[in-house]
Amino acid sequence: MKEALYQLGEYMLLMRKTLSIPDRWSMFFRQLIKEIYKLGVDSLWIVVIISIFIGTVIAVQISLNIQSPLIPKFTIGYTTREIILLEFSSSIMCLILAGKVGSNIASEIGTMRVTEQIDAMEIMGVNSANFLILPKTVGLMLFIPVLVIFSMFTGILGGVLASYIMGGGMTPSAFEFGIQYYFNAFYVEYSIIKSVVYAYIISTTSAYFGYNVKGGALEVGKASTSAVVMSSVMILLADVILTHLLLT
Repeated sequence: MKEALYQLGEYMLLMRKTLSIPDRWSMFFRQLIKEIYKLGVDSLWIVVIISIFIGTVIAVQISLNIQSPLIPKFTIGYTTREIILLEFSSSIMCLILAGKVGSNIASEIGTMRVTEQIDAMEIMGVNSANFLILPKTVGLMLFIPVLVIFSMFTGILGGVLASYIMGGGMTPSAFEFGIQYYFNAFYVEYSIIKSVVYAYIISTTSAYFGYNVKGGALEVGKASTSAVVMSSVMILLADVILTHLLLT
């Protein structure tokens, strides 16, 4: 408990340094563009690939488990859409990104700490937390809605492909009707809101573990692992809280 409170205090102090006005806006925007490309655009391919396969698997599994003639076949498309919009494209996808993006942030900043690059910045009077962490946080929060939209589209597309491949009880026309049936546009907004919060959690939590590394290369690896684990736990906790606040 004492260690947890100590880490929370360290995190809050780091965020106070991070969330301040940049000294040079031109430098900030240059770093922001680089981070959007590195953390966001480079993650697009894994989001698309995973979403297509998961959308396909969800549709197939629901089709195999709905055998009753009393349940209309369009339920497969409807259920697939709801799962992808409500949970997969935001929460599950961000858990996957926590492993890719979170470890990247923690290892990059941790390496800079153990090689004393951050200490050199502090000696020169640069707010190292603001310079290193703020562009990563803002960049990921700006681009994460794009990743969510791509995940929704490709996930549902995977379900449509499954309806053509499977045949039998799951017809493409029934699946497409289910996708359109009783559509609630707020679910898209809900997923985007959650993903922005998750992006903040991933970037700042990973940056905290990397920024406070003490030791050598081995400690950088431990910090990267801790960043992914803690980000995942915080995302799941935030998922429960946001679902309660936004949907109930």
